[in-house]
Amino acid sequence: MTDKTRVADMITIKAQPSLVDPDSCKFQVDRPVYAGLRRFASREDAAGSPLAEALYAIPGVTEIIVAGGLVTVVKDTPTSWQVVGKSVGAAIRQALAADVPPVAEKAPATGASRLSDDELYERVNALFEQEVNPMVARHGGRVELIDVQNAVVLLRMGGGCQGCGMASVTLRQGIEGMLTQHIPEVQGIMDITDHNSGTNPYFASAKK
Repeated sequence: MTDKTRVADMITIKAQPSLVDPDSCKFQVDRPVYAGLRRFASREDAAGSPLAEALYAIPGVTEIIVAGGLVTVVKDTPTSWQVVGKSVGAAIRQALAADVPPVAEKAPATGASRLSDDELYERVNALFEQEVNPMVARHGGRVELIDVQNAVVLLRMGGGCQGCGMASVTLRQGIEGMLTQHIPEVQGIMDITDHNSGTNPYFASAKK
């Protein structure tokens, strides 16, 4: 057994399929994967980052977000996460056991029109307070802006939105649609809500 194989075997990964978005799964790694946050929306984005390249080699993977020790993978294939997750886990272990960083630093954006993360945070926060939260409050919910990193919005749903079977619709059609319309500089959304612990959803989560 080589040293790299020994290191890979020691890595613990816990898969957490989303209750509200069946095509999304969070993989919690027992060690940092990337100091920061990076979103990969295509194979082209993944170039130069061994982990992202390996994950995009898995059939059906469409999006990857890496933040600290959390790797979120989105797929568009009916193949179950029990199957896809094995390939994802193998890719993560192999990338972390290698001698090069698994995720490369993002190249600086060019163009004077790009907003800083601080500027985006202020604009997104204002949109949440003025538009998003009044909308979800009708269902007893609230959306909290956690951070903006590399133009990716990190948010947490609370109240009736936590564990709600319609949360994915609220996220993709409601919140993402508003951000695209009002703040096109936002590059993505990451929902860090623990939907498994939702206790009072407006719509009950679908039972598996």
